[in-house]
Amino acid sequence: MTDAPSLLSPTVAVIGAGPAGLMAAERLAQAGLRVTVHERMPSVGRKLLMAGRGGLNLTHSEPLEAFLDRYDVPARGRISGWLDAFSPADLTAWAEGLGQPTFVGSSGRVFPKAMKASPLLRAWLARLEGLGVEIRTRSRWTGWTDGALSFEMPEGKRIERPDAVVLALGGASWARLGSDAAWVPALEEAGAAVGPFRPANVGFDLAWSPLFRERFAGQPLKGIALSHAGRTVRGEAMIAAYGVEGGAIYALSSGLRDAVARDGLAALTIDLRPDQSQEALTRRLSKPRGKDSLSNWLRKAVHLDPLALALLREAGPIPTEPALLAARIKGVPLTLTGVQGLSRAISSAGGVTLDVVDEGLMLKSRPGVFLAGEMLDWEAPTGGYLLQASFASGVVAAQGAVDWLEAR
Repeated sequence: MTDAPSLLSPTVAVIGAGPAGLMAAERLAQAGLRVTVHERMPSVGRKLLMAGRGGLNLTHSEPLEAFLDRYDVPARGRISGWLDAFSPADLTAWAEGLGQPTFVGSSGRVFPKAMKASPLLRAWLARLEGLGVEIRTRSRWTGWTDGALSFEMPEGKRIERPDAVVLALGGASWARLGSDAAWVPALEEAGAAVGPFRPANVGFDLAWSPLFRERFAGQPLKGIALSHAGRTVRGEAMIAAYGVEGGAIYALSSGLRDAVARDGLAALTIDLRPDQSQEALTRRLSKPRGKDSLSNWLRKAVHLDPLALALLREAGPIPTEPALLAARIKGVPLTLTGVQGLSRAISSAGGVTLDVVDEGLMLKSRPGVFLAGEMLDWEAPTGGYLLQASFASGVVAAQGAVDWLEAR
């Protein structure tokens, strides 16, 4: 199917106008299908716009093997197939094809030069309009009625019978932007197994001392390495009044979250000087301190700023013996006591289990219904991995729908 849509072309309803849904709509329309996108919010792409507030991190430039290691193990094999269909290079080329040149940041993350999501979204919507895609906002899907799709719209209830459906309804985080998981009962009635939703890419509770919280909440920890359960991630974190958050925390959030759920707490260590060995630090700290205070000496000897010094104190009295002090700098222990909820999470784990959809992401219990994006049970850290897989799943679901319609 490669011709422009005509009145005789099969119809496809895409429900959900986030990255996965809009990508599916684009691919379906390019295949010559008549596409209608339904979005329950007053406007489309709200989570995409939110993601772009601090710079829209589309994907990552690291080698594919390392890229895949960022995904949770149960879903990694399936996501590998999605990235075969729509790779990081494909996503970069797609953005540039919309007139949005990209660049690779120092951390390997890929951004549009405009940084924001709004220019890309505007160009994307113009492309969809040119392809004949119809977008209906304030159109809330309520499930199936006698096999037909049922929608609540401002003018009342509407029933539609498209030839195929792509559901891209999001997970359970950021309900105010449209992802509220209200679709779960309809999918369960359709025979889909839905795993419980849990917060992902989320901050953790930590009992800071009142003085530390008052002075340092809102300040970043840069150039650090975080470790949990044998896994180490380099990056940045942010001190929050409730505890800690930020990119490096999010990269470990799956394991930290599960440890808190299992044990009631999670042990996290911070290496304040990951570029220096413990032995090298010990040598530096073995030099005479002279008349300097401990704080001034540590600032001069190993370049620790006030936040890093305060962190050392949060773990107890600062050791004076050089080897013990070096060990503390290389591994400040923190105890996480809780997880922020779904309302504060960037994304969610849980959703429709991958075993109930085929390789084309068609729901096995309901032929002609395809799923994409965060409503499926997979998770990934921020840093380009979450968006990349969301886009790619939309491509796979669209191709699955095209193949299924052609086979009919």
